[in-house]
Amino acid sequence: MTQVDFYILKDNSLQAQNLLTCRLSEKAYKQGHQVFINTNTGEQLKQLDDMLWTFNANSFLPHGRYGENADSTHPVLLGHAIEPEGPSDVLVNLCSDVPAFFSRFNRVAELVGGDETQRQAARERYRFYKDRGYTLNTHNL
Repeated sequence: MTQVDFYILKDNSLQAQNLLTCRLSEKAYKQGHQVFINTNTGEQLKQLDDMLWTFNANSFLPHGRYGENADSTHPVLLGHAIEPEGPSDVLVNLCSDVPAFFSRFNRVAELVGGDETQRQAARERYRFYKDRGYTLNTHNL
């Protein structure tokens, strides 16, 4: 069954959320996992695509945009409003809704930051997973 981790950020900026996404993706990659980052907007996808090249000067994180000439074997894939094919290891969900395809993943990382509207959406996602019996963990950062 899918394990769901909620990461609660003290810094509510989009930049903080994107940086945490990069760090979580790098950690999963170094552990040999495949990652799919489900972005909230096309703009966020572009920002993360750029940031994954530069967030850490001492490492390289191979990645691509899912469905846009990206090799689906990249260990880190980014997507917006697209359902990835096949199972994968880690889903980083940056959307306000639970993706219909989340259960294909072994782990889901839900990042919580932003304004009260975004936090309320995260509470609803938490209830969704909890009501269906998924293993939930919360990490206050």
